[in-house]
Amino acid sequence: MLLTEELDKHPIFQTIAEAAALTNSETYVVGGWVRDLLLQRNNKVDIDFVCIGSGIELAEKAASLLSPPPQVHVFKNFGTAQFNFQGGDYEFVGARKESYNKDSRKPVVENGTLSDDQLRRDFTINALAISLNKDNYGELLDPFDGLNDLKRKVIKTPLDPNLTFSDDPLRMFRAIRFASQLKFDIHPDTWEGITQNLHRVEILSMERIIAEVNKIILSKKPSYGFKLLYHSGLLNLFFPEFIELLGAANQEGKTHKDNFYHTLEVLDNVSETSPDLWLRWAAILHDIAKPATKRFDPKVGWTFHGHEEKGARMVKKLFARFKLPLNEKMKKVERLVRMHLRPIALVNDIVTDSAIRRVMFEAGEDIEDLMLLCRADVTTKNPNKATRYLKNFDSVEEKMREVEAADSLRNFQPVITGLHIMEAFGLPAGPEVGKIKDKVRNAILDGEVLNQLQPAYTYTLSIAAELGLNPLPGYEDEKKFLI
Repeated sequence: MLLTEELDKHPIFQTIAEAAALTNSETYVVGGWVRDLLLQRNNKVDIDFVCIGSGIELAEKAASLLSPPPQVHVFKNFGTAQFNFQGGDYEFVGARKESYNKDSRKPVVENGTLSDDQLRRDFTINALAISLNKDNYGELLDPFDGLNDLKRKVIKTPLDPNLTFSDDPLRMFRAIRFASQLKFDIHPDTWEGITQNLHRVEILSMERIIAEVNKIILSKKPSYGFKLLYHSGLLNLFFPEFIELLGAANQEGKTHKDNFYHTLEVLDNVSETSPDLWLRWAAILHDIAKPATKRFDPKVGWTFHGHEEKGARMVKKLFARFKLPLNEKMKKVERLVRMHLRPIALVNDIVTDSAIRRVMFEAGEDIEDLMLLCRADVTTKNPNKATRYLKNFDSVEEKMREVEAADSLRNFQPVITGLHIMEAFGLPAGPEVGKIKDKVRNAILDGEVLNQLQPAYTYTLSIAAELGLNPLPGYEDEKKFLI
């Protein structure tokens, strides 16, 4: 197969071909870009080149032919070089062959031929190459029938899968990641290779595992990838808490839903509405504490009281184990897990503006994501119930819009801060300051005090007086803060 016309759509290939001729290096486009081209899958311009010779020399020559010449980043230890040009990321490497020892997924690398380089690729669909050489420019080189595997929608290793996965067990996660992203099946032999090499996961770092898991989570229908992780045995190796959600218990004729598959439905529902990784993690973790809080009450059946609070407290521990960021991203997931039942309580017609205001304040800028999670949590198969539940959330969101319009709550911050209180009463940071600040904030949220400096400060003085505190000279009213 000739792909000359496709190459001609990207002038960079002619430049690389010219650089290859000048350096006397056989050069090929390889890997994901070729795969996605054949799948007609839109993807970012992220292209790998392999040459018989020095990838670093080829990159430097190619960069010198471009205008303006991009900066070349050289990684001598790996024999690779990379540059960015006009929004594209281009990486160059000399053809290699690899060998492994059983205690590491880092290979021993030697110079090799194109065939050696294709043999070391993880899957047949990633071993495709396009020639940039004068005598066969644009020719597709497909030694492992990868083109037909693309047509069959199959993930398959080019070598014995036991060897492939034992050498580099991360490829087991990559197999499932590509299956999830591309909606492909995994070849039976390749699948068996995964199940027989689970023990090799012990040499992987959690960072590398979660990098692949995050890509599964970001796929269009992530439940498929998670089911493959579960059935292969990989999920239990790094996330046993998720598997504990499995099962629909039945006692005295009363059952509860299978929270494992419910969670995957919620994850898929969220994925249809948002590309946000952390909202998707909140979907994964929103019911994670149900096994720990499950109780049976003969009168009402199964209960999971407090699972949202306990689940929120589990987030930090899980994020730390998964090497995920312990920053505002984690706090967002904690917040969404903790609050995912709160909007349901706002459905009642007699709910007060204060209750609405509190939920909006506590959710802050995550209020839209909270409502997306709540809607995604509706997985009933009864269409009448589903319609009713979603209409209830329509009503809640309408109430929120009304309160927002009246209060401009979206950017709400109490006008009286801890610094104001410390300055006015000469207090150090501590529980007294927090107590006053909380009372002022609650009064504002309950609509008892306007969120304006004069009334809020007057209220602050009254609260401080109840605690036996007097303002410093000059702080008897709010004017000191207006200077």
